[in-house]
Amino acid sequence: MTPSNPHPDTATTPGPATTPGPVTGLDTAAQLMDRISGELGSRLGLVGRGGFPGARPGDPALVVVAHGSRDPRALTTVTALLDAVRALRPGLDARLGHIELNEPALGDTLRGLPAEGAGPGAVLVPLLLSRGYHVKHDIPAAAAAAAAAARPGRPLRVAAPLGPHPLLDEALHARLLEAGWPAGTPAAGHGVVLAAAGSRDPDSATDTRRAADRLARRLGVPVLPAYATPTEHTPTTVPAALRALAERGVRHAAVASYFTAPGRFATQAADAAPWLAAAPLGAHPALAALLLHRYDQARSTAPRAAPHRLLTSA
Repeated sequence: MTPSNPHPDTATTPGPATTPGPVTGLDTAAQLMDRISGELGSRLGLVGRGGFPGARPGDPALVVVAHGSRDPRALTTVTALLDAVRALRPGLDARLGHIELNEPALGDTLRGLPAEGAGPGAVLVPLLLSRGYHVKHDIPAAAAAAAAAARPGRPLRVAAPLGPHPLLDEALHARLLEAGWPAGTPAAGHGVVLAAAGSRDPDSATDTRRAADRLARRLGVPVLPAYATPTEHTPTTVPAALRALAERGVRHAAVASYFTAPGRFATQAADAAPWLAAAPLGAHPALAALLLHRYDQARSTAPRAAPHRLLTSA
């Protein structure tokens, strides 16, 4: 596939010759984090070989903002991911809030933050993979409402969405390997559909295409983005993308799950796979590391009052 326009996190990623090697099924979470720390830390400016430092007094709380799902596995998965974040940064006040469908609701989580004095504030990190309505409007509006209700001086910041990013490449590749994707360079005739949720926001489609391009470079095979909920900006369904790969001579097409947790859309995409389907990103250590990376980026950016100004740069 033709590389997309540069993205702030794309520019730091080396080509295939220096891309981190595949994750084996024998890697424990600790071993994987050691490898992520060693191989990705220097070029992300994120983690050293000792991993993340512990939280310091006065650090703002981390509020992970999940979408929510009627699938009970989603809440279990997100809770495990939050535990992984806490393990990476001991002592950090890490909380969970949902946009809809699950408790705790985001508003309740924000109202539950300490209110004494100015306080350290909080950083809201969307557990969302691309820009879209929730990232641009719902989450900043919730932060603005909470900031208005709190005592003056307690800052609330909203981080960028998670993707695209090298740590997502790591997690996507690992999930494919777990599903049976070849550990070495695949033979001719392999390809991947990157299945995402879909959005009416054109920026969401741009981000997903960039993620597909990144994964294609990492795997050395065609990767087509597709969507569980097609819109004018994300029109390609998973079955349509699979047909497009077949027309290009792909005989072994896998579906990579560009979802943070199990749910209806992830299940729908997996059911369409003719060969193998990867699990959602879930509580993968690379996803936990990425949440902390976005948190650290946002906490160094001064908060602003207007909801549409609360988003920090990726």
